[in-house]
Amino acid sequence: MTDESLREHPVQGAEVFRGNFLRVRRDTVQLPDGTRTEREYVLHPGAVVIIPVLGEAGDAAGCRVILERQYRYPMRQVIVEFPAGKLDPGEQALACAQRELREETGYRAAEWARAGQMHPLVAYSDEAIDIWLARGLEAGPRQLDHGEFLQVIETSCAQLMAWCRNGTVTDAKTLIGAFWLQQWFGGQWQPQWQPAGAQAP
Repeated sequence: MTDESLREHPVQGAEVFRGNFLRVRRDTVQLPDGTRTEREYVLHPGAVVIIPVLGEAGDAAGCRVILERQYRYPMRQVIVEFPAGKLDPGEQALACAQRELREETGYRAAEWARAGQMHPLVAYSDEAIDIWLARGLEAGPRQLDHGEFLQVIETSCAQLMAWCRNGTVTDAKTLIGAFWLQQWFGGQWQPQWQPAGAQAP
């Protein structure tokens, strides 16, 4: 089996919507069997999610994390989630993570570790989210954007896991963040920490 046996080849396409944040395209593609169909998808600038850890996360019982409560209009409800945000043009993922953590929560982190990348909406968007852990947190003032309203909360990692199990947390990037914490707790993965001023690998 090869990727080529599954690949869809673009024939023609056009942008059908351009907003302040997102763009939408409609492309005609040729399928592996030679037939053609249309694909509609959202172009996204990319984003980061931050897992801010208070104390020693090596001990699941003592670990605490920073979360946010934010009203998400498409869902028409308040969502519990890790801090996150989109990349500015030309911005590196680590710089974005540091900026978003500071702006949304007021915290600065002494050390950072990259856990990987996720594609949350592969059927209809090219969005990629870089996943970062932050520790050595120091509190400070928030710098929310105009029109941005959110509550910062602190909870235990055990409570976070319970919220993931009982459906309180449904946000995909937060569920994935909880997975990486579990990998760390269980010893299946060790973060490669770097100081805040270091360049991302």
